[in-house]
Amino acid sequence: MLDLRPNCEWCDTDLAADATNARICSYECTYCAKCVESVLHNVCPTCGGGFVSRPIRPQTAYHETPQLGLGHQPASTTRIHSKWTRADLDQMSMKLRNVPVTER
Repeated sequence: MLDLRPNCEWCDTDLAADATNARICSYECTYCAKCVESVLHNVCPTCGGGFVSRPIRPQTAYHETPQLGLGHQPASTTRIHSKWTRADLDQMSMKLRNVPVTER
């Protein structure tokens, strides 16, 4: 199950479970759309991959078994902060931003 992190790992903006501006990489690193576009340039500083919109988990369980939805499987409340410095971000971004995501 996807870990719905509550914040942008760079600027610490709140990203609610239904945030349409949340972006994730394949390792679930989570950033806001603004940071992905203007700081990271669609390059994850951890894995070098790109980002996609984070799915929105339904509020309600529409089936009785298994018990799904935010009411049964809530979003995380643990705030995560990037371990990378701005220099690290810039270095990884410069290295990969012009390489198509499918070729990284």
